[in-house]
Amino acid sequence: MAGKRSYNEACGIPRALDRVGERWALMIVRELMLGPKRFTDLRTGLPHVSPDVLSQRLRDLEEAGVLKKRTLPPPAPAKVYELTEWGKELEPVLHALGRWGARAPSAPEGVGMSFDSHILSLKTLFDPALAEGLETTLELRLGDHTFSAAVSGGRLEIAPGAARSPDAIVATDAGTLIALAHGRLELAEAIDAGELELEGASEVVARFLVLFPLPEPVA
Repeated sequence: MAGKRSYNEACGIPRALDRVGERWALMIVRELMLGPKRFTDLRTGLPHVSPDVLSQRLRDLEEAGVLKKRTLPPPAPAKVYELTEWGKELEPVLHALGRWGARAPSAPEGVGMSFDSHILSLKTLFDPALAEGLETTLELRLGDHTFSAAVSGGRLEIAPGAARSPDAIVATDAGTLIALAHGRLELAEAIDAGELELEGASEVVARFLVLFPLPEPVA
């Protein structure tokens, strides 16, 4: 990517944009932030990008050192794409962009988000001040995906996989989880409607769900 179109400036901002500024590039980074994915997985998360454009962006990002390609060991020797250590350093950049973009006018009716963007939005909107004094670990079962969500010392860590000794287990879908976190749905309503199942400390889950306030929209 860097050798094809360049701002030809020494400043770090254009040098970064030379590598991740093309359309779909940062969206690909977003989709890989939670772990490696196959080409078909990326297509699922980014349904509006054509296969040719996706292939080109993957090549560009690989050449730029943002991601790498490897083959999984048997019995499923599929090729996957994953971020390099340098590529993973873009996570706070994505969070900052997400917080900034969340203040923009609402998206058109019916426009959705990828599964991974639902999960990453929790880290994007997490408010450390609201988490003061909270030390907890939850297990989030979202369809076929399971995550551990740990709040400690005013920090939130979300990782794929089951949680060790969680205070509560929440089983729902990503859309319902975000609706709860954004205050569009109450926890009791979701449980009564069968949209969420909860095991363990419900008060901890209720406290967890208020840690992600939406920013004030721009005037």
